[in-house]
Amino acid sequence: SPGRAVPLAHAEVRGRGDRPPLVLLHGLFGSHGNFQTVAKALARRGSGKVLTLDARNHGGSPHSPLMTYEAMSLDVQHLLTRLGITKCILLGHSMGGKTAMTLALQRPDLVERLISVDISPVSTAPVSEFSAYISAMKSVKVPDGLSRSAARQLADDQLRPVVQLPQLRQFLLTNLVEVEGRYVWRVNLEAISHHLPDIMNFPVFHKPYPGPALFLGGSNSPYISSRDYPEIQRLFPQANVQYIEGAGHIVHQDKFEEFITAVLNFLPPP
Repeated sequence: SPGRAVPLAHAEVRGRGDRPPLVLLHGLFGSHGNFQTVAKALARRGSGKVLTLDARNHGGSPHSPLMTYEAMSLDVQHLLTRLGITKCILLGHSMGGKTAMTLALQRPDLVERLISVDISPVSTAPVSEFSAYISAMKSVKVPDGLSRSAARQLADDQLRPVVQLPQLRQFLLTNLVEVEGRYVWRVNLEAISHHLPDIMNFPVFHKPYPGPALFLGGSNSPYISSRDYPEIQRLFPQANVQYIEGAGHIVHQDKFEEFITAVLNFLPPP
């Protein structure tokens, strides 16, 4: 069971009142800040208002021991109800994409169209990679009283043997925060590591989502592969799969302009 919904932290960028709101869901270890620049660009170029959310156990949202897609979907449904949003365009990256797909399949009435960024409705293999990152994050030791830059540098050094890519370390380090003079991870590492198989998997659904869907992949990323097309087609019969040339997994960061254009082109005509 999805348990109880948690009240999600979120930010809003004002957009056109006559267009449906856009709701953006970040990936694992991310936060709503990952989509701030995207939100501003979309609103500036004529979209409806744009909401960026922090998933449970991430960013400023509450922690919960449960971390399934059904639970995360329920959180978003509750937020939409609280904000009086009866229909939205839902965009999610990676884990957020799986949450978005889950919500669209459970409550198609709430989702006018769906955009899944670099993720398919199938099992995602690299569990071991993420387990290693989580262990490395858990073992980081930063003494109290250090300056923020010194604390980050020290944590960076400790992560380096396991997390070789500097960009990935920088991304993980956005979660290192100072609370009452001590440095802690703001993500709930316990819940994430306990539910990692759920996060890498995808729930079973039988009834397809009837609305328009866009699967927007990076051409240099393995996350949306032709092997996934039959399952995409089964669950999202109106899906269109597009790749952004030269982008890796974090499509919106690697190819910002092309990403914004692809999203705007997919929005319903004004």
